[in-house]
Amino acid sequence: MDLFTKYYTEWKGGRKNANAFYKSIPRFYYRLPAEDEVLLQKLREESRAVFLQRKSRELLDNEELQNLWFLLDKHQTPPMIGEEAVINYENFLKVGEKAGPKCKQFFMAKVFAKLIHTDPYGRISIMQFFNYVMRKVWLHQTRIGLSLYDVAGQGYLRESDLENYILELIPTLPQLDGLEKSFYSFYVCTAVRKFFFFLDPLRTGKIKIQDILACSFLDDLLELRDEELSKESQETNWFSAPSALRVYGQYLNLDKDHNGMLSKEELSRYGTATMTNVFLDRVFQECLTYDGEMDYKTYLDFVLALENRKEPAALQYIFKLLDIENRGYLNVFSLNYFFRAIQELMKIHGQDPVSFQDVKDEIFDMVKPKDPLKISLQDLINSNQGDTVTTILIDLNGFWTYENREALVANDNENTADLEDT
Repeated sequence: MDLFTKYYTEWKGGRKNANAFYKSIPRFYYRLPAEDEVLLQKLREESRAVFLQRKSRELLDNEELQNLWFLLDKHQTPPMIGEEAVINYENFLKVGEKAGPKCKQFFMAKVFAKLIHTDPYGRISIMQFFNYVMRKVWLHQTRIGLSLYDVAGQGYLRESDLENYILELIPTLPQLDGLEKSFYSFYVCTAVRKFFFFLDPLRTGKIKIQDILACSFLDDLLELRDEELSKESQETNWFSAPSALRVYGQYLNLDKDHNGMLSKEELSRYGTATMTNVFLDRVFQECLTYDGEMDYKTYLDFVLALENRKEPAALQYIFKLLDIENRGYLNVFSLNYFFRAIQELMKIHGQDPVSFQDVKDEIFDMVKPKDPLKISLQDLINSNQGDTVTTILIDLNGFWTYENREALVANDNENTADLEDT
């Protein structure tokens, strides 16, 4: 009892000291001003603007970048590798001293080590280092540019914030010069939807600026600054004028009653018009509709999912539709529910229906789920066969292509051989 009393007293004394220490912790949480606190809101906006301006001044401008290139070129270390100029660590540090305080962050040992590859003298490529600096400067410039649209000032953009950013970006992109101003709102909606479909899977209505910078979408969008962008690149770039006009044109073509919305019957003619009614029913059950019809924004999600079936976000979208019991996995019942509609379409088109048991076994063999009786979304993603599995279950044309894949490959090989002979 004496020992207990002694240690308990010491422990209580320790807690008192600890509590005193806690009181010295500096304040780290500041609540956001309420809507009616106009003065506080203005103060916050002004302070953020000043902060961003200061950060912008810390970046290298064009003249400073040219000076950096001149210094690197002047201190290159022979011998050259082919036509590529290189620099050793000693000269690298000399350039860092002469380049000025703004460049100090780039002339670090870890940056040099990151860029060393196979040079026998331990040197790095001047061009690779300069591109690294340019990329870093561009990322910081873009982050500051995006932060100007972050109304809440918490490091993320809402849908309206990103819409404003892209709308003001349009005049700076030569590849979009041909767009009529009346189409701007539809273009902005088309562009913003890709960001939110892939970067906001939980549909919170906001995206972290860091996530926008980390993905390739911004690169694709800013690629439209290139006045000589090839036709092929434009066709594969979701943000290009031809791509946006294609998607919007398809929507208008499907809208037969011209009410600006799509019914289930109108959507059934999408693509090859061979999607099953069961799958389309699920689309209209799960997706946001207005009096049973789909608007352009919901249609864009649908298109992005079907055109990018290898991507986790697209598989998540389709998996939710296939998971009819909302259990978080697909079982034999779910697979049979959707494949039965494929069998019915095959009968209508005069084809011999394929056995469900055979298809079920093939699907489980392809996916190799952790649980032999259930397929989770993660199983689909990990298998790299998610696009094939979903296509088999929702689209007759996709199933027919899968079922006849060997014959199609053989036919392609024969055509290639014929071309070579001629």
